[in-house]
Amino acid sequence: MTFSIYEGQESTQVIFQFKANHFAETFVLTGETDDIFKIEPSGLLYSTRALDRETRATHHLQIAALDGNNRTVEGPVPIIIEVKDINDNRPMFLQPKYEGSVRQNSRPGSQELDPVKNPSYNLVVSVKDMGGQNEHSFSDTASVDITVMENIWKAPDLVEIVENSTDPHPLKITQVLWNDPGAQYSLVEKEKLPTFPFSIDQEGNIYVTQPLDREEKSSYVFYAVAKDEQGKPLAFPLTISVNVKDINDNPPTCPSAVTVFEVQENERLGSSIGIFTAHDMDEENTINSILKYKILEQSPKVPMDGLFLMDEYQGRLQLAQQSLRKQDAPQYNLTVEVSDKDFKTLCSVLVNVIDINDQIPIFEKSNYGNLTLPEDTAIGSTILTIQATDGDEPFTGSSKILYRITQGDNGGRLGVDTDPKTNAGYVIIKKPLDFETEPVSNIVFQAENPEPLVSGVAYNASSFALFHLIVTDVNEAPLFSQNIFQAQVSEDVPIGTKVGNVTARDPEGLDVRYSLRDNMNWLKIDPTTGEIFSAAPLDRETTNLHRVQVVATEVGGSSLRSTSEFQLSLTDVNDNPPRLAKNYTGLFFCYPLSAPSSLIFEATDDDQRSFRGFQFTFALGSDSLRNDWEVSKINGTHARLSTKHTGFEERVYEIPIRINDGGRPPLEGLVSLPVTFCSCVEGSCFRPAGRQDGIPSVGMAVGILLTTFLIIGIILAVVFIRIRKDKGKDDAQGAQASEVKPLRS
Repeated sequence: MTFSIYEGQESTQVIFQFKANHFAETFVLTGETDDIFKIEPSGLLYSTRALDRETRATHHLQIAALDGNNRTVEGPVPIIIEVKDINDNRPMFLQPKYEGSVRQNSRPGSQELDPVKNPSYNLVVSVKDMGGQNEHSFSDTASVDITVMENIWKAPDLVEIVENSTDPHPLKITQVLWNDPGAQYSLVEKEKLPTFPFSIDQEGNIYVTQPLDREEKSSYVFYAVAKDEQGKPLAFPLTISVNVKDINDNPPTCPSAVTVFEVQENERLGSSIGIFTAHDMDEENTINSILKYKILEQSPKVPMDGLFLMDEYQGRLQLAQQSLRKQDAPQYNLTVEVSDKDFKTLCSVLVNVIDINDQIPIFEKSNYGNLTLPEDTAIGSTILTIQATDGDEPFTGSSKILYRITQGDNGGRLGVDTDPKTNAGYVIIKKPLDFETEPVSNIVFQAENPEPLVSGVAYNASSFALFHLIVTDVNEAPLFSQNIFQAQVSEDVPIGTKVGNVTARDPEGLDVRYSLRDNMNWLKIDPTTGEIFSAAPLDRETTNLHRVQVVATEVGGSSLRSTSEFQLSLTDVNDNPPRLAKNYTGLFFCYPLSAPSSLIFEATDDDQRSFRGFQFTFALGSDSLRNDWEVSKINGTHARLSTKHTGFEERVYEIPIRINDGGRPPLEGLVSLPVTFCSCVEGSCFRPAGRQDGIPSVGMAVGILLTTFLIIGIILAVVFIRIRKDKGKDDAQGAQASEVKPLRS
């Protein structure tokens, strides 16, 4: 048995009343009583003073029942007393005062510590039990003295290294230190380099291991890391920044083998031709990279030397003496010296003199006379070659000539193509010529350049030429106003209804007569007006689009003709009643019916289907069938024919069905659906042959067979008799022969 008792309770406390059998006269208690637990002879267990859980948390006891001779009659029974805790002890620090230190920036939250402003702190630390949430909780305090120490794990200042140093390497460039001895140092690259030129020893000294070249890389950034003996980082890495200081170790370089500039021949004195820019690999905006420019030589020196000037520091090239003329020299070669404080480089500059468009195109003749052409001259034909010349530099925009028709061709019948080599102009036919509209035209050409003329120069009469175009008449076939004429009518229009018309005209003004070809007698045309009429009933279900060739023939001339097509589209009217979609000949029910059955059939219509499809309604064709049959609609095209009982005879039933299309006007079709009731064998209809039209009866069949056998017997008898007669003749002839011919031995 187990009992739980709170510590610190009143001195005497009853725990339990034990009972034993009638032989027991007293009880005895043993075990870890600590002189606290007692038991009366009557079996009452109690404590004599308050319990202390911190002294003993659990008491193990035994109780036994004794008789008058102190002999055990029951037990011993084990008893466990659990002492439950109460808050009766105060928390205590192990010592009244503590001392410690912290370094500036050594851990998160220590950035605000400054050993100069506050070198030390005294703290009073309090502790409470029960979480400090109860008024009966106990507490204790202690004093803590903290000394703030300077953090020496700091990133060094920017390191500068002179490039291409000749001193022995490795060279110490800076140092980092952890706050305590025993740290392990290493360097980590920020960017991956082919060769990392830095190292660190275990005293935190950082070295550059080889000479650096600023033109290859002007700065480096990497990290210094401090770790403990287990390889764990002691703090955040420090950033090490290194700049490589420049020395003048690179000569100026030319922008290219030859730098080319262009200048027009009419540029004014002092005009800028361009900026010549050389390069220096040394550091920009320092004395090592400041460049100076000077022209050393000009070739050719015509019409004089010193035609060009170059700005000493900017490299701007200008005209120094006068404007240039291409007739004097088409190009100039300049030798330019580029220098820094220690080096000099010679560069080549080529100046091309560009011709300006100061010459206008001039026609070799201003009038190309008369040109007579028939009006049926083919499109694309070259009818005339014109020629103008330009005194500017050949094969440039200043000398290229474009020809433009400025007068006499408002319809755009002609065009002019320019030969890129000779500047000749080829006049071609772009649109058909027409004697009836423009028999004579005065065509004026202008020759011009794609480049604009310079100021003060303008095109004049020398840049214009003309010719007279005379178009002669050619008898032409009539022309239809359209290649295809289209019309649309309802399929039920009466015969003789006008369904469309065509129009054609003769270019020479002659009358035109119309006729139809490939007509098939559906249509007829008025030969004079071109009006087209229906000549027979039209049926969209037979042909929904009629195509005929319309022939227009001139009257009174050469009877030339041309053709066009007339297309007549027919719109549908509801002129066809619904019908069965197929021939239903194999519909049957197995006889006798065991239950009412049904079958499905489909209807269709030869008229045009609407976008919703057919929407038929179905009904029995005779009211007398309503007791036996029922028709129900499934959808717009399908219906179900069902029997209403099972008492049908074994025969064929013709069921009339009315199908209505609901059109405008509505049409109704009466169809017959044959349904056979027959005995079934393995699900198939089986009908014994009976007397049917065209099939002989049994008696007739026997008579036919007997007649056939009789005829065969007569034929055989005649053949047999004939054979016997022929054999008798052969025997008589043989006997006569034996009388006149001796026997052969």
